[in-house]
Amino acid sequence: MSQRKKIQSALISVFDKGGLGPIVEALHKNGVTLYSTGGTQAFIEDLNIPVERVEDLTSYPSILGGRVKTLHPKVFGGILNRRSLNEDQAQIAEFEIPEIDVVIVDLYPFEDTVASGADHASIIEKIDIGGISLIRAAAKNYQDVVIIPSKDQYSSFLSIIEANDSATTLEERKAFARDAFNVSSHYDTHIFNYFNQGETEVFKQSITNAKELRYGENPHQKGIFHGDLDAIFDKLHGKELSYNNLLDVDAAVNLMSEFNNDDPTFAILKHNNACGLATRATLSQAYADALAGDPTSAFGGILIGNRTIDMATAEQINSLFCEVVIAPAYNDDALELLKSKKNRVLLIQKEVVLPNRQFRTILNGVLEQDKDAIMEVASDLESRTNTKATEEEISDLLFANKLAKHTKSNTIVLAKNKQLLASGTGQTSRVDALRQAIHKAESFNFDLKGSVMASDAFFPFPDCVEIAHNAGITAVIQPGGSIKDQLSIDYCNEHNIAMVFSGNRHFKH
Repeated sequence: MSQRKKIQSALISVFDKGGLGPIVEALHKNGVTLYSTGGTQAFIEDLNIPVERVEDLTSYPSILGGRVKTLHPKVFGGILNRRSLNEDQAQIAEFEIPEIDVVIVDLYPFEDTVASGADHASIIEKIDIGGISLIRAAAKNYQDVVIIPSKDQYSSFLSIIEANDSATTLEERKAFARDAFNVSSHYDTHIFNYFNQGETEVFKQSITNAKELRYGENPHQKGIFHGDLDAIFDKLHGKELSYNNLLDVDAAVNLMSEFNNDDPTFAILKHNNACGLATRATLSQAYADALAGDPTSAFGGILIGNRTIDMATAEQINSLFCEVVIAPAYNDDALELLKSKKNRVLLIQKEVVLPNRQFRTILNGVLEQDKDAIMEVASDLESRTNTKATEEEISDLLFANKLAKHTKSNTIVLAKNKQLLASGTGQTSRVDALRQAIHKAESFNFDLKGSVMASDAFFPFPDCVEIAHNAGITAVIQPGGSIKDQLSIDYCNEHNIAMVFSGNRHFKH
């Protein structure tokens, strides 16, 4: 590690004063000269600590409503001068520019202002100019200058200066510079995206929160989650979520979003697909019927409900080994029971708006698309057969269609009385998906007579409706759109099957 360099002077100018006091006191204790302006200057003075006004240094007041405070050669010269370069040292002596060894600054809360729904003029005023310039200047000159670009660095900086008489190493200064460019690039990305609104086809995203996972999809792969899980969930109990857990949790949350306003509904997922789903009068009955859909696959699954988990539901869940349980709330007694398994993860899902854009890395680039936010209701359906679906069948068709949207393609979903009987998932042919679903339903002793079938894409041939008819299925929902739609329609008419078109394909790859 390099030799430590003593801090002689500091420029401090922050929007948020929280946590700043101990740093100011530590710097003052070690004899550091402080420069500041505006509210930060007043904050330091309230601590009875002497502070030099930036206005006195520059001989210019803060102007343009505070837009210009620190943008002056006597400030930036003090930051950017290279201590080892004689020419720089001669110039700062000529112009009487004091060296500045540390810059503590933060940025106007642009991101929060946008999120608050503020008007355009207010948002523009939160585009920081002086702060971002100070960050870049100090970070560029990390050989000699320490940059503290946000409150996130306060703790580590305070530890360093308290333990080392306000002296830092080159390695420490470089690490703070890295943090600074992370802060500035994140800030600029959000400003660009606010102005862009999808008009320029570029990929710019920035997430500063990151959590290293135990491993990735497999133990030999490194895994990291970039994001803020605490904004979506309150974790009440259990081990840390794994990479695969997070994929399943994401699938579960997106599936249940289709049922948020429905009667009590419970889903069980495994490898991103639902193996059980039911809507009932009570959550406990919904869970029981979801489990009945595939009690084998439910082992080690992800469970999610759209209602508060009560004791009756918890008692059933507790007899099953499952990785994660998600609900909007838990009754106290139910929570205590579910906590009896130390590794079981218990999450409360908060009411948040999920992103409407999706990204996926492929080859040497990234695919980007709108999230599939469409979900059909009864009035969207177009009846295409002589036999019309009954009210009960329409209800089941819509139920099955929601699930088909969230199941890996090619998929066929079979449902009856708002219960998943079986699905064929991720098959290379729609016929194979249907046969898989039928085999699975029959293996769990479900009677398919009077059940309905949902397909995520159209039928190019009548083979699927023929197989479905022979299994006892009486109503079908599909997007339509094949040049050979009429072949399937004709078969349904000949065999008294009701078929409706949803008009929207729901592939999921």
